[in-house]
Amino acid sequence: MAKKGSILICDDEEIMRDVLETILSGAGYKVDLAKTGEDAVELYSQRAYDIVLMDVSMPGMGGLTALEELIKLDAEAAVLMVTAYATFDTAISAWEKGAAGVIRKPFQNEQILALVVKGIRKRRKEEERQVLRQAMVRSVKREGFIGRSEIMENVFRLVDRVGPARSTVLITGESGTGKELVAKAIHEASPRSLNPFVVVNCSNIPSELLESELFGHTRGAFTGAVAAKKGLFEVADTGSIFLDEIGDLRPETQVRLLRVIQEREFTPIGETAPTKVDVRIIAATNVDLKEAVKNGQFREDLYFRLSVVPIELPPLRQRREDILPLAQHFIRKYAAENGRDITENLSPEVLSLLENYYFPGNVRELENIIERAIVIAPGNEVSVECLRPEVRDPKLAFEMISSTEGRSQDIDIARGVNFYDEAKKFEIDLIRRALDQTGGHQSRAARLLGLNATTLNSKIKTYNIPARG
Repeated sequence: MAKKGSILICDDEEIMRDVLETILSGAGYKVDLAKTGEDAVELYSQRAYDIVLMDVSMPGMGGLTALEELIKLDAEAAVLMVTAYATFDTAISAWEKGAAGVIRKPFQNEQILALVVKGIRKRRKEEERQVLRQAMVRSVKREGFIGRSEIMENVFRLVDRVGPARSTVLITGESGTGKELVAKAIHEASPRSLNPFVVVNCSNIPSELLESELFGHTRGAFTGAVAAKKGLFEVADTGSIFLDEIGDLRPETQVRLLRVIQEREFTPIGETAPTKVDVRIIAATNVDLKEAVKNGQFREDLYFRLSVVPIELPPLRQRREDILPLAQHFIRKYAAENGRDITENLSPEVLSLLENYYFPGNVRELENIIERAIVIAPGNEVSVECLRPEVRDPKLAFEMISSTEGRSQDIDIARGVNFYDEAKKFEIDLIRRALDQTGGHQSRAARLLGLNATTLNSKIKTYNIPARG
């Protein structure tokens, strides 16, 4: 007889195991047996059964405790509790712990078979929903992640692998590369996808208010706290929290975040008792955190806790084969938003200009360029004239980058120049101005220049640029 499903029977009484096995095997089910709650948990950890029949009263690990352990292994586990002492309290306790139902001894064979059929049918429907949900997630990810380059394919595959896990993820990359999009995709690919996804930009919230925003506070905890407020970690409970610009956290906030990761709890400002949370943390930064650790600006222990799974997003200039599909995606998006009938096909001239542009603002800048082009296009195509001036004229782009306040950078090329000497002077001048603007803060200067902090530090040493203080 064809097997209709797999069933695990757990009962300390041999006669009861034999009776249930006879009934269910005879009905065409594959049956495994366990004598104790510990055995049942061990067997289930090796394979997921369609349904479990679990005795409530057993020596050692009782049935309700074993039920809790099974739910930890598989949130969708279908467990029917079997007991000779079924009371209202027992039933309520079993349901609260995740049981699919309670069966009282003695039972009728037909009753057992009917409940098993119902439980397996429910389990199969949930599995089908999970498959459909994962298919939808993959579709969403491919719609959000536009790219055909090998480097982005590697990112896609990594998101697929880390999504279902619980580990913290650290996403790094320049501004505009799509770090929040990656974080959202990871959340959507996880079992938490139907639960909250909370976004926190650590650089946009004043540092003195950030702890209150993250962890909440009681009424009167500080001046201005006229009412109690729930923190964003509590809002994100059972879901994911995305901490963007994590490198801007103050040292004291770093300490509290480390505790949340280690203990899965935090204490709201003004409270004495901690609050437990089940939150997956996804962090992102365009700062070189390794360099920040060396400089004493970021805690090493927190860095290692955050970077369990690191994902590095490349700048657009390193994946130029993605510019065309990205541009076509943005044309479709903004043509629809603005009611324009614009063709996705770009002329060779327009495509060449886009592919040769440096894109300091990465994908976000390309999106802005295309949106502007759609709005001002006189016809049904994006022409060269629709592009921003610095995209049309590489010389103008260079002049915009190299221009300085109160000082001319004109070079009389007619008299002859040494290209490498002039390029070196230009690079040194940019680094000096960035350091002046940030008060000598190398990580911030690197961010202004779109450089990795380690690269900037190397150039400072190479060019012997004096430190600012």
